[in-house]
This record gives sequence, C-alpha cells and structure tokens, in this order.
Amino acid sequence: MTFKAAVLVFPGSNCDRDCKTAVETTVGGHVDMVWHEESALPANLDLIIIPGGFSYGDYLRCGAIASQSPVMAAVKAQAARGVSVLGICNGFQTLCESGLLPGALLRNEALKYICKPIELKIENRHTRFTKAYGSQASIWMTQGNADGNFFADADTLKRIEDKDQVVFRYVENPNGSQNGIAGIVNEAGNVLGMMPHPDRAFEPALGSADGAPLFRSLVGVLQSA
Repeated sequence: MTFKAAVLVFPGSNCDRDCKTAVETTVGGHVDMVWHEESALPANLDLIIIPGGFSYGDYLRCGAIASQSPVMAAVKAQAARGVSVLGICNGFQTLCESGLLPGALLRNEALKYICKPIELKIENRHTRFTKAYGSQASIWMTQGNADGNFFADADTLKRIEDKDQVVFRYVENPNGSQNGIAGIVNEAGNVLGMMPHPDRAFEPALGSADGAPLFRSLVGVLQSA
C-alpha cells in the first residue's frame, strides 16, 4: 500500500518541496504537487498538505488570499470526506482563514519574526497525527514566522480546550499565543494546523527527527483501518 499525498503550491510557498521530501523520506509516500489554480485534487489521497511560506507575499493577511484559491474548494470537500489535511505555518493561517479551523493567527507579541528551534508539549496524543509519538512528552521542531500568535474569542477558546482540540503547546510560549497553543485539530480530528515545522525536523541531520512520527502516525491509522 503506497501512502498518497498532495502538497499545494501557492505563489510564495517556500516549504512545498520540504514537505514533499519529508513525506517521501519518512513514509515512502507518493507526492503530487498541486498548483493553487487547480479545481480538483488527485484521487484517493491519504493526506493533503498546505505548506509554509508566504502565499501571495502575505498581502492582505497571511493566508487570506490563499484561502480563496480555486483548489481550496476541493480541499474543503476532501476534508468533509475525512481525508487528513495538514497545514504548517502559512498553511495553518490558510486553514483558519478558510474556516476549516477556528481562531486566527495574529502578529507575534513582540512584533518580531521568530526563527529558532522550539520545544513543544504533546497535549493530545490520541489524534491520527500523534499516535506514533507513544509516551514521548515533548518534541523539538523549528519555528519560523511573524504571525504565529494564536487567538480565538473566549467561547471558541473554551470549546477548543473542552473538546481536546489542542494538539501541541509551546513549552516556552514565544509569540503570545493564547494558552500557549501551537497546533489544533478540527472537531472531526482530521484537519491539523500547526505553526512549527515537522517538515524541517524529520531526520537527525536537520537537528531533530521529531517531525517524522507525525507522518508515520498517519500511515499507522491506515494500516489499522
């Protein structure tokens, strides 16, 4: 069984190739690169990745224009069918802007771009994205953004917490995110958005291999289905 993934490509994406390599390296998957103007996605996908970068130069708001791209209608349709969707950094912003995830990503509290290794606490290890982490309490990935400050109104934040939708929290909150939130899933559990980059931490040569279990978790879900 070959794991099939699609990586979306927007004008300004700069981590699309990183995501392709991460999937190929960690799980031996087949990856199609899909231009944002496409109206359809390849058939029988196991994963759709919205990569990091600066889609449309981050004009208007980060991810706001990308969320209106033609391909996002197909992403929403696949997400509704239960296909796994992973948004990383600018991808997380795009998922929030498109309504696939609640909340928004604001400017970092110190109004500075943050680029450094970051430690994360695995808050929910029972999602399809985290099962392969086992009992591992914390992980290291790389942060690289100016707008990673997660915000939601009080009712939404309570709902996210009450329904265990917080997947990752910062050990040392670098950007002022509410409750230290670094990544959340939708209520169905098949759409994950996160600011740190698993695609920059999937083998020791990158400084951390802690991103690899995220991709392996998804393969494990398929094998147990």
